[in-house]
Amino acid sequence: MSQPQTESDEPPRAPDRSRLGMRDMIGALVVLLAIIGVLVFATRSCSFSPSGPEVDPSAAPTADVGEKLRGAAASAGFPIRQPAVPGDWHPNSSGSGPVGSGAAASIVVRVGWITKDGRYVQLSQSGGTEREVVTAETGVADPSPTGTVEAAGRSWTTYPSRREETAWVTQLDGVVVLVTGNATEREFRTLAAAVTTAVPLTP
Repeated sequence: MSQPQTESDEPPRAPDRSRLGMRDMIGALVVLLAIIGVLVFATRSCSFSPSGPEVDPSAAPTADVGEKLRGAAASAGFPIRQPAVPGDWHPNSSGSGPVGSGAAASIVVRVGWITKDGRYVQLSQSGGTEREVVTAETGVADPSPTGTVEAAGRSWTTYPSRREETAWVTQLDGVVVLVTGNATEREFRTLAAAVTTAVPLTP
């Protein structure tokens, strides 16, 4: 008579690596390659930029900057300028908002571009006071100037802005003009010169 079999308490042993066949190794290699492929796909559009994030101009939204500025010129109540920026800058944002309150209330008109190098630069124009405009455009509740810079034959006051960016501010014909973004100083100077030499649009 045969003895009854009893279950062993020992856990099942993993197969000896020497017994793994070619099919098992190929399967493991395929899984590894798939993981690498996913990581490459997820990070291929990212790049390290110590001075701020960069954007692919071809993938950015497009805004009709000219239409926004012409419309603002007809209703803003202060001179609006349309700068002639480089042709390889991509117009990607426009908007407006209130500044100040009461009888002295005004608006700020904003337009922005992605530069050739994938940086962002914004131009704001307003009939409000410099302090009101800087507060609205930088998000700093109590802005304090950090210095001045000479550009396009004018003195611009510098302020800290969002995301460790900088804002340049001056006045043209009584209008507060502000440049901000993560663009380079050269690109700031390009926009500063373009808006300074632009003729105010006819309402």
